[in-house]
Amino acid sequence: MNSRLKILLTAIFAVVFLPVGAVAKVDIVVSIAPQKSFVEKIAGDLADVTVMVPPGASPATYEPKPSQMRKISKARIYFSVGVPFEKSWLHRFASQNPKMRIVDITKGIKKIPMAAHHHHAKEHEEHHEHGESLDPHIWLSPKSVFKAAQNIEKALEEADPQNASVYRKNLKRFEKEIEKLDERLREILRPCRGSAMMVYHPSWGYFARDYGLEQIPIEIEGKEPKSKKLVELIHEAKEHNVKALFVQPQFSKRAAGALAESIGAKIVVADPLSPDWSDNLVSVAKRICEVSR
Repeated sequence: MNSRLKILLTAIFAVVFLPVGAVAKVDIVVSIAPQKSFVEKIAGDLADVTVMVPPGASPATYEPKPSQMRKISKARIYFSVGVPFEKSWLHRFASQNPKMRIVDITKGIKKIPMAAHHHHAKEHEEHHEHGESLDPHIWLSPKSVFKAAQNIEKALEEADPQNASVYRKNLKRFEKEIEKLDERLREILRPCRGSAMMVYHPSWGYFARDYGLEQIPIEIEGKEPKSKKLVELIHEAKEHNVKALFVQPQFSKRAAGALAESIGAKIVVADPLSPDWSDNLVSVAKRICEVSR
C-alpha cells in the first residue's frame, strides 16, 4: 500500500467512525499566544489551535520544531500577525501544506511605524517615511483586535460554513468584551494620561497611542543603545520623572538594568505575548499608573 493511499484510507476511517455527536475540529495554527485566545473566543470548541512561538521565546528569531511542522502539514488555516519570524517561515509553511490558507488578521488595520527612537506614536504616524518598518504589535490595542477578530471570524466561516452561525454569535460576544475592556483601560489610565512609559523593546506603541501615553524605547532597531545614547536616555528619563522601566521576558535586560540603576527606577516585567490577553492589559495599565504617581 503506497503512502498516499494509506493517508486517504486513514482520513476516510476517521470520518466514518467519528463518534456520534462528535464534531470534526478545524485545525488552526497561529504565530503567538494572544492570537490563540482570539481564535478560541470565536471558534470555541470547534477549533484545535496550535501556537508557533512558545512562552519565553522571541517572535523575532524563533525556529519551529519538527512537531510544529507536522501540525502545519494538517492545518486548514494559518493566522499570521506580522511578527518577524513569519518573514522567514510563511513561505516554507505554504510549501509544507499548499492546501492550508494563510490569513493575515491585520488586514484593514492601519499600522504605525516601529519606534526606532523616542517619539509619540502619533508623531510616527504623521511622519512615516517610505521603507520604515511597521509595528506588528496590533494585539496590544483593543481597537485593533476588534478588527482582527472580524478577520478571524470571516476566515472561520469560509472554512467551515456549516458552523457560520456559531462563529457570528461568538464574534458578537467577543466584540462586546473588547469594548468593555477598552472602556476599563480608559478609566484606569485617565489619571495618568500623558505619562511616559519607558520600555526596553518598543512593543507598546499602539497601546500608548490609544490611551494617551508616551512610549520611550531603550532598544534601537533591535540593538542595545551605545554609551552616548544611554546618556541621552538618562536625561530624558529624569525629565519625564520615570520611576519604572518596562521589560519583557523575551529580551535581554542588561541595558534596562543599567539605565534603571542610573535613574533610580525599578524594573517592571510586562509581557506583550501573555496568553491572558485582557487581564494582562489591565495589569499593565494599573502598573503604569502606579509608577507614574
